[in-house]
Amino acid sequence: MREHAYAAYLMTNTRRGVLYVGVTSNLPYRAQQHREHLLPGFTNRYGCTRLVWFEDHTHIEGAIHREKLIKRWRREWKFELVEARNPDWADLYPALMGEAEYPWYEPSAVPGLGGPGSTLCFGRDDKEG
Repeated sequence: MREHAYAAYLMTNTRRGVLYVGVTSNLPYRAQQHREHLLPGFTNRYGCTRLVWFEDHTHIEGAIHREKLIKRWRREWKFELVEARNPDWADLYPALMGEAEYPWYEPSAVPGLGGPGSTLCFGRDDKEG
């Protein structure tokens, strides 16, 4: 499992479907809440139960800034963000919990990076609007 960190994240209901951009101080717990429909509102109404992208931040201000930035992006840019590291739109929750590997993990490619428990994630800071 990953260390405690703040995170900006994206949930969806299906590949290139409805997107929800959020921020949290406890991603495993928050993703579980979405998956189990424990949170009223947007994600529950539209069935956004799949965690498809996240980015760790050391400080909450960085996570909030990233969330607000991504919310202003065009829909296609959000799709590109997900597909850069998760082309099949796999649910990342099992990997987050250490039960699977992240889609971008290739054991022979870079020793020590990725895999169960890794928080390796890439974003696009260059898109401002």
